[in-house]
Amino acid sequence: MKLIYAIVNNDDTYAVSKGLSDAGIRATKLATTGGFLMKGNTTYMICCDGSLVDKVIEICRQYSKKRKQTVSAASIMGGAADPSSTMEVTIGGATIFVTDIERFEQV
Repeated sequence: MKLIYAIVNNDDTYAVSKGLSDAGIRATKLATTGGFLMKGNTTYMICCDGSLVDKVIEICRQYSKKRKQTVSAASIMGGAADPSSTMEVTIGGATIFVTDIERFEQV
């Protein structure tokens, strides 16, 4: 058994959830906040057989897209930046961790 943590941008949550559901993959969703831009994410916790890991990753890849966004430089660099200056950053995509499960029970 494997435990997959998939962190996706909130803009992609509906599409990823639908993709997982359509594939018959159950997931627990957690509302999370990224530490860099302090924006909303959804973290999926998916416990599955090891043979499904590649399928889960492919679904996340298909439905969570990277995109450019302009943000205030002050929100990234704190007080060190001019509050009126902006920066373009890449957001979206998915960050995925796969871990081994020693024991799994549903009670």
